[in-house]
Amino acid sequence: MAEAAGAAVAPAKLGLYSYWRSSCSHRVRIALNLKGLEYEYKAVNLLKGEHSDPEFMKVNPMKFVPALVDGDAVIGDSYAIALYLEDKYPEHPLLPQDLKMKALNLQIASIVCSGIQPLHNLTVLRFIEKKVGTGESIPWTQQQIDRGFADLLLCHTMLTSFPNGVAAENLVKGCAGKYATGDEVRLADIFLAPQIYAAVTRFQINMLNYPTLARLHEEYMKHPAFQAALPDRQPDAPSST
Repeated sequence: MAEAAGAAVAPAKLGLYSYWRSSCSHRVRIALNLKGLEYEYKAVNLLKGEHSDPEFMKVNPMKFVPALVDGDAVIGDSYAIALYLEDKYPEHPLLPQDLKMKALNLQIASIVCSGIQPLHNLTVLRFIEKKVGTGESIPWTQQQIDRGFADLLLCHTMLTSFPNGVAAENLVKGCAGKYATGDEVRLADIFLAPQIYAAVTRFQINMLNYPTLARLHEEYMKHPAFQAALPDRQPDAPSST
């Protein structure tokens, strides 16, 4: 039966192409959860090469996850997805109105997604194992994460009065409240959380060197939106039984 004229049409559910262990997908799951958006989880197994399947390449020719489908819009980059969600679904804003704090959030997100995570993604680790030797990818990853956590200081010194040379994590130490840039979860948190989680659970980073980041990790692990986005809670995560 045709819908009555003027009847409300329910919006189509969002679709998220994701891999359980992907940090980039992890970020987007947190953002969707924070904004209270329902979505259909579409698993793409990177280990099996499903990102190179012709059907997935129709969605994202770059062969990356995550990819978000919202009606006729398809966005295939976690940073772009986060900003798209922020613009289209303003509930629970991820960016503060204060321009200085907004810039800080954008810089933290950019450092994570361009200066840390890409240097230890699956393609890089496989290349190192093949060209350098078995087991060599772990020290490489640890070095890149430690360097990346230290690099967070660079944008902090641009926005605060902290002198050069203080501990790297002063980026968040100088302005953190309960979360990275205050008492509300913001964009910086959805990028920091998966990176810290991977550092703690996969790459044996000594978080005693980063007490503020360690404290933030504890807060993230208590928050329902972050808990629901955890890798081992995704439908494609390997069974623990």
